[in-house]
This record gives sequence, C-alpha cells and structure tokens, in this order.
Amino acid sequence: MSLENNADLIKLIQSHYPKFSKGQKAIAQFIIEHYERAAFMTASKIGQTVDVSESTVVRFATALGFDGYPELQKSLQVMIKNKLTTVQRISLNEAQDDSDEFIRRVLKNEVNSLRNYYEELDEKRLDKASDLILGARKIYILGMRVSYTLALYLGFYLDVILENVKVMNLGSNSLFEQMVRINEDDLFVIISYPRYSKQSLDAVNFAKERNAKILAITDTESSPFYSISDVALLGKSNMVSFIDSLVTPMAVINSLITSVGLKEKQDIVKYFDLLEDVWDKYSIYNKPIHDSTKK
Repeated sequence: MSLENNADLIKLIQSHYPKFSKGQKAIAQFIIEHYERAAFMTASKIGQTVDVSESTVVRFATALGFDGYPELQKSLQVMIKNKLTTVQRISLNEAQDDSDEFIRRVLKNEVNSLRNYYEELDEKRLDKASDLILGARKIYILGMRVSYTLALYLGFYLDVILENVKVMNLGSNSLFEQMVRINEDDLFVIISYPRYSKQSLDAVNFAKERNAKILAITDTESSPFYSISDVALLGKSNMVSFIDSLVTPMAVINSLITSVGLKEKQDIVKYFDLLEDVWDKYSIYNKPIHDSTKK
C-alpha cells in the first residue's frame, strides 16, 4: 500500500476511526498523538502500551489496508522524516465538525504530552545541560520562527541569573556575523521544532566547527539537532492543530531554568534584592491601594 503524502496516513486513520473496535480506537488515538514513538515500537510494544493484544495491533494495520504491521510502521517512519506542512495540518482539521469537541481534544493532548514529559524526565541529562550553561564563557541562544518566542523566554531568565547571555537577533545582521567570535569556551543553545529551519542547522554546524558546545531543545531523537548536540532536551510539540504547540517545550525550558537557578540560588537572591530596591525607587510596579476606611 502506498500513500501520496504524510497527511494521508492520519486522514486514513481518522476516516476508519468510527468503524474500529474499542481496542483499535485506542491504538488509533495512540498513533495520532505519539506517532514519533509509535514509528519505532513493535506491534507487541504498542499492544502493551495501550493494553491490547499484539494480534489486535496487526488487525488494526490490515484494517487500514496494509499487508501487515511492518508496512504500517514503515509509513510512520517516513512520516516523521517528512513532517506535515501547515497546510496539511489544516486539512486534517477540516473534518472536525464539532469545534468544542476538537478544542477539548487539543487540550487533552497537551495534558497527555505534559504528563509524558513528567514521567520520562531525564534528571541527569537536565543536570548536564545546566552545567553546560554555568560553565560557558558566553551563551548564544537561537530559535527561528515560532521558536524565537522560546529563545526570548529562555534568554530573559538566564540573563537574570548570568551576565553572558546573547539571544540571536533575527534582524539586519546575519546569524554568522553575530556568532563570528564563538569558540570552544562557549555554548550554543538551539531551540528547534518541525519544520526544522535550514538556517538553524547551518548556525549549529558553524558553532560546532568552532568547537563550541551544543545544547539542543527539540522534539524527538529523529530531530537533526539531536545527534549533533552535546546534550539534547526533548519535549514534544503536538501536531493535533495547525498551531505549533509550545506547552511542553515551555515546560522543558522552565525545568532547565529551574535547574540552573537552584545551582545559583544565592546570587539570584542578591540580584532580586537589588532589583526590588530599584523597582521601589523608580515606582516600576503599581503599588496596591489600601482603603483607609477599612479596619
């Protein structure tokens, strides 16, 4: 069986969903929400994960028109190599007549994604990532397109803790002009999610050629940034809607900031004591109005 594009596989599963048995529906939901993981799982492993038999997984594949599970798995692996375009993701949502139900499904998927991140949190890897940050002479942070929001967020809080942070500006200067002095004492943090930017990959390779350490924040082991980084922190960006979800990536970044902050706790307390004095002196924040008539 051959599919013309990646979106066709998801559409195929969605179109068969009403006819599936209870067990097959559980498999379908799992594959739609976790296709990156499912692509490298055996039929037996998927069965254990969703609490159905291996034969049910095989029947699920044949119900979709595949000769067997290996053919379905191959299609899944092709799918993660060629991430769905925004247009394809929008087309997947055209069949959703009940907007309330669809929104709830998106939110449920976000909750499940956060739960998976919580359960699979690699504390040793997180600890190593924070050590890279604290040991760097200078930290360069890059995020393209929607990931730029994440880069600004990470840069804002690291700048509170440290004094050597640079968020790469996507304005007039080229990326290479901004990082021309990067060397083996520095750390390059790349935040990238599908569809991966070629400019981001070029920038990482530029930093790597100059022996800088690489910290990647990305989605899966299949990401092009995973294998070329010194440390990779993984947080899935869900595909349920045409909007790129930043919920789990933000949780990854919050975990990283917290890990760094715990190691620099005394300096952070001193810094915020100074800031509070400045904020109070220049009335940065509006002070609460107390009602003098109340006792």
